[in-house]
Amino acid sequence: MPRKPSHFGSYRSPPFVLSGSGTVATALASIGAISMRPVYSRASARLSAWRPVPRPARALGEQKWSGPRPAPDHFCSPCVGSRAVEGQTRVGRVAGVTTVPPPAAPAPEPISPVQAAALRDGVLPPVEQVRPGIWTLAVPFRFGVPDATLVYVVEGSDGSLAVIDPGWSADGGLAELRDGLAGIGRSLDDVSLVAVTHLHADHLGAAAAIRRATGARVAMHGLEVSALERERIDAERNDADIATWGLPEHLRAGVVEAWGSGRRIGMGRIEAPYADVLLEDGDLLPIPGRTIRTLWTPGHTTGHVCFLDEADGLLFSGDHVLPRINSGIGLGGRTGTNPLGDYLASLERLDPYAELEVCPGHEYRFRDVVTRAETLARHREERSRHVAAALDALHRPTLFEVAARVPFSGGIESMTGFLLASALTQTAFHAELLGRVGEIRPA
Repeated sequence: MPRKPSHFGSYRSPPFVLSGSGTVATALASIGAISMRPVYSRASARLSAWRPVPRPARALGEQKWSGPRPAPDHFCSPCVGSRAVEGQTRVGRVAGVTTVPPPAAPAPEPISPVQAAALRDGVLPPVEQVRPGIWTLAVPFRFGVPDATLVYVVEGSDGSLAVIDPGWSADGGLAELRDGLAGIGRSLDDVSLVAVTHLHADHLGAAAAIRRATGARVAMHGLEVSALERERIDAERNDADIATWGLPEHLRAGVVEAWGSGRRIGMGRIEAPYADVLLEDGDLLPIPGRTIRTLWTPGHTTGHVCFLDEADGLLFSGDHVLPRINSGIGLGGRTGTNPLGDYLASLERLDPYAELEVCPGHEYRFRDVVTRAETLARHREERSRHVAAALDALHRPTLFEVAARVPFSGGIESMTGFLLASALTQTAFHAELLGRVGEIRPA
């Protein structure tokens, strides 16, 4: 039955039976074992059923960090995120609590040497052909981690172009897109479809300008359209949640400005109607001569989708799975469900696609999405252990006091505004998934 609404935005989910047997399913089972309470996730006929595989929960213990930096947490595009710096060691201290980042798993090897070199050097990678009739190009944006969106251009059998995630429209983004198309001998006028993985401005931003210029249709999941339509209402409702988090006074105004009623709505993304084609799980993109299927992967946002091109062996993953970054969770508005449970279920959906080349929204292309998904699930499991340990150690803590004991990248003491709000809500998601959100005291 539905969970009792919490004071963190009613992140509640009905019981969800798990069916996987891999590391992702084991991670969820282990999260449940941490507190001996049921694990909750999104109940949806479209997501795979799971059955947990019991395993003893490891003792949390002291985390000693001597290896490479952990991957940064990608809290939100296009908002500033905390980037891990190679070789840099940082141990945060908040309210007398030392926060040590957990050990990192190796990142997958890049397929594209030019993308890897560009990322290393801090420059935009050049246009690159991925398959016959499929190219990737980079569009910069001012804010975010990292500093560019990887845009994918797909040619149909009739010569028309589809663009997957056209990127940021401001700050020269659209000009970069035009230049990239010119580099393959095409122009913006050739674009007839814009397919969007999710609503964030570094992915959706240029869609409106392309539609105005060319008449191209915009396709995205209906839940993203709903989130865009209620964006102002959600932001205003967040104010009531923020008041319960126990924030230090000097941080409260910045969080309200970034997460609550003071936030900038729209971020220049797109005007209504937000989509001309409403995608559902399993839908084919209307690209002549191509079979590219929609895979609904909620978590990062509630209507996030990946696109599967099995004929060409490609998975366009948006921000669902990135090679080095742990994508933020629940960044698509108030859903009434637990986005962390959604995200873990969505990771399990990638199991059949281990052989596909991953074309992510940032950084570089890579292979073996299943191993990467398992790494991401273990990261969430470890974070749940930190949340559980904080709840064990503290008596009726506020949400901020719990989050202060969780080793977010860079340490929570370095966060303000949107990053801080995202860290706090993600802490609440973990507590809710553990069945322990009732132990957190509203301030």
